[in-house]
Amino acid sequence: MLKEFVGKKIGMTQVFNESGGLEPVTIIEAGPCSVVQIKTDEKDGYEAVQVGYGERKTKHTTKPLLGHFDSAGVSAQKVLVEFDKVPGFEYKTGQAFHVGLFQEGDYVSVSGTSKGKGFTGVIKRHNFSRQKKTHGTGHTERAPGSIGQASDPSRVFPGMKMAGHHGNSKVTVENLEIMKIDQVNNQMLVKGAVPGAMNGTVIISK
Repeated sequence: MLKEFVGKKIGMTQVFNESGGLEPVTIIEAGPCSVVQIKTDEKDGYEAVQVGYGERKTKHTTKPLLGHFDSAGVSAQKVLVEFDKVPGFEYKTGQAFHVGLFQEGDYVSVSGTSKGKGFTGVIKRHNFSRQKKTHGTGHTERAPGSIGQASDPSRVFPGMKMAGHHGNSKVTVENLEIMKIDQVNNQMLVKGAVPGAMNGTVIISK
């Protein structure tokens, strides 16, 4: 049993709810996830279970990783992550988990890497308002304005909202309802949007 699951964002669509209204949903391919390694206190210094998801071509996999997968009896995996063990559950290498661990109506949290926007200014990055375009403003309509005092303290404080790299960071959306589960295709439909681009890797946690 796993509290967390690895999946892939397929895309978005819409479904009808019980009252006949349309609900936007995200299609997520959840699993199958295979147990690749079981970490123990005696050998590794901590307790965890290493899980693999997705298939990777053998020619794109290093020999140490191929040996790691062969010892577990699984094919080359595209994604490797570690999760906390569920107390009382006995894990075995090569064991596979499917989307059947979830049920319709459950609420889950989904974590993913947001779309990268590159280097952006304060208006796009921090939702600043622009300055006036008249009365001697010059060419500073989209400038951030003051970022600190000159003589005292004579520095820019940490955390100052400024232009910089936008996006491409870990984002978690909590309490998303599972609208439908397709066990044949290992897919689930969750209400609302999840972070990341199509075919991006996501972590689903109960």
